[in-house]
Amino acid sequence: MQTGGSTHIDIARSEWASLQDCLKSNAPVKVDGHGLKISDVIAVCLYGARAILSDDSKIVNGVQNSVNCLEKHLMLGKTVYGVNTGFGGSADTRTGKHEKLQTALQQLLNVGILLPSDKGQSRTIKTNHAAIALQSHALPVPIVRAMMLIRCNSLMRGHSGVRIPAIQAILILLSKGMTPVVPLRGSISASGDLSPLSYIAGAIEGNPDIFVRLDHGRNSEPSYLPADRALEYAGLRPTRLRAKEGLGIANGTAASCGAACVAIHQAHQVAFLTQVFTAMGTEALLGSADNYHPFISACRPHSGQKEAAANIRALLSGSRLVSTHTSSDSHNASGLAQDRYALRTAPQWMGPQLEDLLLANRQVEVEVNSTTDNPLIDVSEDRIHHGGNFQAASITSAMEKTMTAIQMFGKLLYAQSSELINSTLNKGLPPNLSADDPSLSFTFKGFDINMAAYMSELAYLARPVSSYVQAAEMANQSVNSLALIAARNTLEAIEVISLMQATYLYALCQAIDLRCLHLEFQYAVEPKMLNLARETFGFVVPKDKMSSFSSGSWEVMLKKWTTLSHLDLADRGCTTVKESLGYILESLLPYQTRPASEQQSITFQTIKEYQKRAAVTLSETYDTTRTAFFVKQTSVAYMSTASKIVYEFLRKDLEVPMHRGLIDHPRSNTRGDQRGAGESSSTRKLLGTYASDIYLSIRDGRLYDRVMATLGGAVGERASIPEEGQFLEPTIKALL
Repeated sequence: MQTGGSTHIDIARSEWASLQDCLKSNAPVKVDGHGLKISDVIAVCLYGARAILSDDSKIVNGVQNSVNCLEKHLMLGKTVYGVNTGFGGSADTRTGKHEKLQTALQQLLNVGILLPSDKGQSRTIKTNHAAIALQSHALPVPIVRAMMLIRCNSLMRGHSGVRIPAIQAILILLSKGMTPVVPLRGSISASGDLSPLSYIAGAIEGNPDIFVRLDHGRNSEPSYLPADRALEYAGLRPTRLRAKEGLGIANGTAASCGAACVAIHQAHQVAFLTQVFTAMGTEALLGSADNYHPFISACRPHSGQKEAAANIRALLSGSRLVSTHTSSDSHNASGLAQDRYALRTAPQWMGPQLEDLLLANRQVEVEVNSTTDNPLIDVSEDRIHHGGNFQAASITSAMEKTMTAIQMFGKLLYAQSSELINSTLNKGLPPNLSADDPSLSFTFKGFDINMAAYMSELAYLARPVSSYVQAAEMANQSVNSLALIAARNTLEAIEVISLMQATYLYALCQAIDLRCLHLEFQYAVEPKMLNLARETFGFVVPKDKMSSFSSGSWEVMLKKWTTLSHLDLADRGCTTVKESLGYILESLLPYQTRPASEQQSITFQTIKEYQKRAAVTLSETYDTTRTAFFVKQTSVAYMSTASKIVYEFLRKDLEVPMHRGLIDHPRSNTRGDQRGAGESSSTRKLLGTYASDIYLSIRDGRLYDRVMATLGGAVGERASIPEEGQFLEPTIKALL
């Protein structure tokens, strides 16, 4: 069943809405073999939604008919792989002991390595040499839950010869929050995810050396029981695996498919948030909305590029921080004529990844509702087919596309973040996004280093797993998909890029605050500087020339101020005025060449006094404005509607404040501290703690839920941006 929609945002929006509906309705997910959606899998595996078997008589009878068909073939003495033959390269053996053969299969496959701590036992491994702290070797519980659900869905298709009671036993455990402890490694995803799925078969069989984890709610620690005792706890009798039932449960792609469902679900979030953050980055870096103009994509009509451009442009609606200028609009503009690649080519960079995620989503969704074991029973034709639907290459393909997309998104965020934090590239923001004097404050420098570490790890992870295939099992499994490994690696990559997104979002909100602080300073200081110029030089400059002279002088001074953000405030004011004097004196020359009877001379003392007063005015006004801004930020007045939502989520919901610099370090003893009422050093947190809070909100979906709920319906539509060539905030012109 394919989710409707022709663009990535259509799919992401549809899946999100479907998940919300499922969770709000509290209705159980129906398992019928045909209608399971990725959002259903997510609802069950991540949110604990209940799943039940379909009671549709046609579906139930279809399952029983497959059992009857198998029994008929066995009674006629026909050879059926894995039912009266050995397995894999040992399929040349024959036996009539069908149930014992299924037990032998379990023995063959229950070979995964687990730690005592994975089974609820001692958490520290002690040897004669040292106590060893080892990472878990168990598959994460959400993946096991997804695996149980998807395997039941596949078995309900009526092609596997597994009885309803066996399928029902798996779902009962799932509904009671009971999941087998499944080894993390050991599957090559052909013939299916044999070893992981065999632990599900062993659990319903009541194997006393297979452990089951019991979840008792979010606020309680889980407990662990051997499978035989776990079945008693659940009120179930052990399932006696009949002909093909052990094989029918174990021989499928449910583990890799379950992991892929979680990965693609989270990848959609990464993709949309990357577009949102790119829009915010365009604002923070005073970029141009023209980067995302539809004409550009119409000239190169890749669907993903068109979508990314349209989405980002829509997300910029209402912003006073971006422009719609092109190089042809500006005759005398200095500096770069266009944005750097991290913004300007973002649609071209992200577009192919959105297209890949669309295909990956379809591949996973098809797999969810597929029969993936062997042999397959065709009741209508009374035939048993021996094939290879367990070969999970479709999941590998989906995950490798997803992995590449994640890496590409990460590289884009890394480039944008590097540009944002570097004061030589960020159009006047202070070094390291420090709000106080940069000589003693390095606010985001550590994050800049972190981003490089994250990006390096992400790039390392983004390798195709399929090229590492090794022949296995007597060379019978000479090609195998490694799909579960691909999905696990993709989930790890998503974890790493989520660290990057959290860091970048923190930097974006800090940068936008600093940008808006500068604008507030500009509004406050400009009339003072114009008035000072008139007071100082009004006796020389004619009245009809004074406006041009004073505004020109101020524009030069403002540009100089923005280039000196690396200086401490006291030095910044003095240096700004000093380095602007050349222009001012040159502008005064024409008025000094008039006849002596018509002029008054400008003395050295006049210049010196102006220089002193201008420097003090700049520094004091900035300090006053900054102090007020620390108490109440006015950034939302400048931001796009989309950015406001993200910004306010950070500032209000997560209580991550604008960082004021050294004064905000928990152990800072700085005097003159301008804290809010009731604030003490004990309420201040490490920069990393704030970033951790943001990271958690990304990983648990809170940020994505807020963004999708408020913005999901707006993106992709025509953005309401002013006419070409018009700055949304005229005062920004001086910064570009």
